[in-house]
Amino acid sequence: MDLGITGTGGNSDAQSDSQISHLALDIGGTLAKLVYFSGNKSSVKASGRSRSILQGKLHFSKFETSKIDDCVAFIKRKQLGSHHPKDLGNDRIVVKATGGGAFKFADLFKEKLDFCLDKEDEMDCLVAGANFLLKAVDQEAFTYIGGQKEFVKINQDDLYPFLLVNIGSGVSMIKVDGNGKFERVSGTSLGGGTFWGLGKLLTKCNSFDELLELSHQGNNRVVDMLVGDIYGGIDYSKMGLSSTAIASSFGKTISANKVLENYRAEDLARSLLRMISNNIGQIAYLTALRFGLKRIFFGGFFIRGHAYTMDTISVAVHYWSKGDAQAMFLRHEGFLGALGAFVNYNKQGPDNFILMQQVPKEKPKSDGTEPEGEDSFLRCLHQACWA
Repeated sequence: MDLGITGTGGNSDAQSDSQISHLALDIGGTLAKLVYFSGNKSSVKASGRSRSILQGKLHFSKFETSKIDDCVAFIKRKQLGSHHPKDLGNDRIVVKATGGGAFKFADLFKEKLDFCLDKEDEMDCLVAGANFLLKAVDQEAFTYIGGQKEFVKINQDDLYPFLLVNIGSGVSMIKVDGNGKFERVSGTSLGGGTFWGLGKLLTKCNSFDELLELSHQGNNRVVDMLVGDIYGGIDYSKMGLSSTAIASSFGKTISANKVLENYRAEDLARSLLRMISNNIGQIAYLTALRFGLKRIFFGGFFIRGHAYTMDTISVAVHYWSKGDAQAMFLRHEGFLGALGAFVNYNKQGPDNFILMQQVPKEKPKSDGTEPEGEDSFLRCLHQACWA
């Protein structure tokens, strides 16, 4: 689970056990994500020249943006950013940050941590993070159809162009043509914030994860109007619509003599998740079709490796494309922006982090799930080599 990292600025043979930390933030409307590196620094000679070696780990964590003080307390407790360079003008620690919260909470970080947030463009960071993962991490992208997870081998010579669909509070759809070459071509306001906001009102859930878990136990057919409900239980075969296809999300509630309290929260959560996931999948494919793109990568913390979400998006893309396009997901979808901000430390001089190669990582668990917690990002970047 270690990262071998080489910097280009050292000229000393002295050994040091000092802790090194490089922190990057992505503060969105719903979640604040952070990535930080920690490790030991030493010097080695190669070809008659001394070079600084950083060996350590990448960590990640997330917090609800509404509880940004918890994120600040975490950074303070871990002493993250303590080894960052300082702004010569005001002697404050400079930390890479992206997302709207980098502007909204700049004064808070200045007051509580004496941080100067070096603001990076949100779309730049999303694309940089996605490109990094797709190029550097073995078994990062996968398809999920019918409950089966299958990793996709990425051909580096045929990666571009692709559509990156980032599902955060809202949804951005970005056509990526190369490193630093991209255009935001579409999007929708119906995203993770919609699911969480409406879900909170409908079910009284106290967290996004609780709402997701609730949806896993639900039956959307109690709430949704299906094609079979309209056609007496049979398919609308002329249009290629099966009897189980959703004709109207939440449509059954119109004719039923019920009020909100008569419905199970589980069924409402399931219907809501399916409605939003279906629409994102459909809009994503139509956007890809507009530009002739066959590869569609979905990221963002809305997904969270949730089987039903991925399956719904996959079915939507498959249905609307008639099988010509596939939805692909990223194992570390929620940290694209934070990782992109982290990668942007490359621009700052001799202590740069520049990716050289990725050594094959340990195999994922047999059920395809990712380990939970702060270190799961490390497993993704197992034994990466930098120079």
